[in-house]
Amino acid sequence: MTERAILHVDMDAFFVSVELRARPELVGKPVIVGFPGGRSVVLSASYDCRARGIHSAMPMSQAIPLMPEATVIEPSHHKYSLASAQIMEYFHTLTPLVEQVSIDEAFLDVTGSMRLLGGPVQIAREIRAHIRQEMGLPASVGIAKNKFIAKLASTHAKPDGMAVVAPERTEEFLHDLPVSKMWGVGKRTAAQLQALGIETVGQLAMQNEERLISRLGEHGRSLHLLSRGIDNRAVEITRDEKSISSEHTFAADITDLQVLEGELLRLSHKVGQRLRRHGKSANGVGLKIKYKDFSGITRSKALAAATDSSTKISESVLALLRKLTPLAQPVRLIGVKAERLQDFELGLQFSLDPREEKAREAERIADQIGQKFPQSIVTPARFLRPKE
Repeated sequence: MTERAILHVDMDAFFVSVELRARPELVGKPVIVGFPGGRSVVLSASYDCRARGIHSAMPMSQAIPLMPEATVIEPSHHKYSLASAQIMEYFHTLTPLVEQVSIDEAFLDVTGSMRLLGGPVQIAREIRAHIRQEMGLPASVGIAKNKFIAKLASTHAKPDGMAVVAPERTEEFLHDLPVSKMWGVGKRTAAQLQALGIETVGQLAMQNEERLISRLGEHGRSLHLLSRGIDNRAVEITRDEKSISSEHTFAADITDLQVLEGELLRLSHKVGQRLRRHGKSANGVGLKIKYKDFSGITRSKALAAATDSSTKISESVLALLRKLTPLAQPVRLIGVKAERLQDFELGLQFSLDPREEKAREAERIADQIGQKFPQSIVTPARFLRPKE
């Protein structure tokens, strides 16, 4: 029986790399992608920035002082989505077994492709060369017998490299790795393992499984299997997006209901655009609020019929907000989510109100203009602000 060959392809500093294609003068210089506002966070950072301790999700107010000479680029999510779609489409020309994990990484099971395309190392080299030459982007690839090891290998290969873990060398590769590198080991689990005197994957593999189960439950069993390089999970080819969301962190805490409603309109517009772009409609909407003290609240609402209309989404989410007024505290973050998605055609319902059909058609035309002329700004008139 042929040993499985799994690749994990992880794009390097993906948002930064996409931005550098349009700004080659910044290649080799420190770059941070994120909004420069005080309470915004880092979305991506070049590797020289990472060497200074800057990482994704770090507040920009902390990141910029670490490397004040870095160029800050505001994100362009449509560019990242387009590049991701091109990469994933290419992966499907190599194997039907592609599992997209996020916008910039995927697992590929190439076991059945090797007779035609060569061994996994040859396929990985072709992937890296194609993405570099055709898309101008760097990628790291891990090659192993299962998903767990392939993911660790791609991390080991970064940046812009390739790492192979032969099946017979799996335990050797794992032995000295810290347990914090394992899937499912967060700060809490790492602390529990350290309390047992376990700091490396090799030490974990030598533990009695029953002891781990008694301390960690069934999670202890799965970690013990992974520590021995055992991971029988298949590459999943159906990973439909269950929700689409957009959120915003304010520069200062907000108490003005009109400001919050205006931001919800803007976020609903973005969510509706993404639904239409992906050919999806939503059967429900959600509202997310994070207060000044970082406590949070979420509310959801089922829709009478599935929709991809930004107007319908905004009407529903504004109703959720008004039910929460007066608000308990000033608001630092607000978000909109479209939930329980389905293919648009499955939920298509024609409205008896011609105004709804006209609004939907206007939204689709605006989407088409935005796709044809990416630099243009097509937005509902209610979002426009008069010049001072």
